[in-house]
Amino acid sequence: MRSGAKAAVIGGVIVAVVGAAGYGAYSLTMDEDGSPGDGTVTSAKTDRTTDKKADPVKTGPPSAAEIKATTGGFLTAWANGKAAEAAALTSDEKAALAALTGYNKQAHIEKVTLTPGTPAGATLPFKVNAAIDHKGQRATWTYDSALTVARDTETGKVLVNWKPAVVFPKLRAGDTVRTGAAEKPAIKAVDRNGKELVPAEHPTLKVALAGLRDKYGAKAGGTADVELYIDRAGKAPSETLKTLSKGTPGTLRTTLDAGLQRAAEQQVAKKPKASAVVIKPSTGEILALANSPAEGFNTALQGSLAPGSTMKVLSAAMLIDKGLAGTGKPHPCPKFASYGGWKFQNLDKFEIKGGTFDQSFSRSCNTAFISQADKLPDDALTKEARDVFGIGLNWQTGVPTFDGAVPVQEGASKAASLIGQGGVRMNPLTMASISATASTGTFRQPYLVAPSVDNRALAKAPRAMKPTTVKQLKSLMKLTATSGTGAQAMSGLSGDVGAKTGSAEVDGQKKPNGWFTAYRGDVAAAAVVPQGGHGGDTAGPLVAALLR
Repeated sequence: MRSGAKAAVIGGVIVAVVGAAGYGAYSLTMDEDGSPGDGTVTSAKTDRTTDKKADPVKTGPPSAAEIKATTGGFLTAWANGKAAEAAALTSDEKAALAALTGYNKQAHIEKVTLTPGTPAGATLPFKVNAAIDHKGQRATWTYDSALTVARDTETGKVLVNWKPAVVFPKLRAGDTVRTGAAEKPAIKAVDRNGKELVPAEHPTLKVALAGLRDKYGAKAGGTADVELYIDRAGKAPSETLKTLSKGTPGTLRTTLDAGLQRAAEQQVAKKPKASAVVIKPSTGEILALANSPAEGFNTALQGSLAPGSTMKVLSAAMLIDKGLAGTGKPHPCPKFASYGGWKFQNLDKFEIKGGTFDQSFSRSCNTAFISQADKLPDDALTKEARDVFGIGLNWQTGVPTFDGAVPVQEGASKAASLIGQGGVRMNPLTMASISATASTGTFRQPYLVAPSVDNRALAKAPRAMKPTTVKQLKSLMKLTATSGTGAQAMSGLSGDVGAKTGSAEVDGQKKPNGWFTAYRGDVAAAAVVPQGGHGGDTAGPLVAALLR
C-alpha cells in the first residue's frame, strides 16, 4: 500500500479511506499497526477524584472540532458494526441502538461504507453504500442521508440528534428496514374481463393495487419476492425499497372495467384536482375509480368532504318517507329560511312562489329543506342514511375506504346537514352508492373484490326503501337531469336517468367544491372537483361522460 494511505477492514474486505472535506469514508478505526487511525475520535476522561471539582458543563453552539469529532465517531462506529458505540454518541441511546442493530441484522447488511459530504454548520450529509447478503442473494443499496448534532444541555456533550431518518430518510418512529420474503406475495390484478391492471397504465390505481396486495397477496396463490422493505409495524402497507429476487404473482380478479377505468382517468385528468367513482347498482361492483393528481390522496374512496346539495337525494327520501314532502305537492321555497339561529338562503337568493317539491328539488332549493328541520327529530337524517342507504356501516370493499358520516346533530347544524353541510361527510364512492340506491331502492354495498375470495360479509342496510319513495325519488332525479340544474351536463342521455348537482362551501375557499351524482340504467357515478364552483358545470360533464 502507498505510504500515507490508510485501510480499513469490514467483514474481511479492505476498503480504502478517501478524504472528503476533512472527513473520510468510515469503516474500522484502527491502523494496521494497531494504533488509532487519523479518523478516530478520542475524548479525554473526566477526572472524577474527590479532591478535584468536575469541569463546568459546556454551553453554546458546538464548535467545528466538536462537530467533526462527534460525526466522525458516530459514522466510524456505525460502519464498523459497533452499534453501542455509535448509539452512545446520540441524544437517544436506546432508540439508536435498536435501530442500528436492526439495520444490520434484520436488513441482512453484510457491510456498510459511509462517505461524509461537506458539512453545513451542525448538519453533515453522507452517502451510504450497503452490501446486502440474504441467504446467498446479494445486492447493493445506495442512498443519501444526513445527521445533525447539538449540545446536550445537561452534560454539555455534543451528540447526534437522533431520529430514525438518520438510518434511512423514509424511516419514521417504529419503522424497521428488513430483507426477506415479502409479507405478501405480489399479485397480478386483472379487471372483470381478465385484462391486467398495472400502475404504469393506470397510475391512479397505484394506491388501490398496493392495498389489494397487502390484503390478498397471501390468498391469490403466488409466491413472495425477496425484498428489502420498510416494515411499517402494521400501521400502513410495507414499502418495497429493492427486489433481490422475483416471486410468482397470484392472479386477483377485480370488479373494475379497464375501458371505463381508462375513461375515468382521462376525465379527471382534465382538472388539476378531481375524483370520480363508477359502480353497478344491481350488484354494488366498483367499475372505475380515478383521482387527479393520479398518485395523490385517494379522495375517490377515502375522501371526507361535505357533499353539498347532492345530499338532498338522501334528505328527499327521508322527507318523503315521513310524509313531509312528495312529488306534485306544494312545497315552500322562499328566499330565506332560519333555524337554530342561522339564516339560510338559496343561490342568488332565488325563490319559487307557489312551487312544488319537484321544482324545489330540481332547482336545488335550500330553503325547501331547511324549512322542514323543526319537524324532524335530531337523529332522523342519521337513521335514514344508515338504515336505508348503508352509510357508515363499515363497508368491506376489499381496500380501505371511508364509508360516509351523517352524525346526529341539533340546531343549525341539523338544518345544514339536510343540504350536505354541517357534519355530513362523503366522497365519490359514497355519493355514487347513494345514486345507486336511489335507482334500485336497495342498498348494495360497493366492492372492488368479490366477497367469495375471502368469504367476508358485506354490509347490509336494515331496510329497503319504500316502493312509493323509490318511485318519487327517481321522478325527482329524472326531472333534475332533464330540465333542472343537471340538464346541461346530462344532455343527450336518455332512458332511465337521474341526477343531482351540488356545491359545497368550504371555509377559506373562494369557490365551493363542485359535486355531481347521477345514474343511467345499471350504472351510477359521482365526482367532486375541489374549488370547482357549481357542480353542474364542473363535475357534471365528467360524470355524464362516464355514463355515456
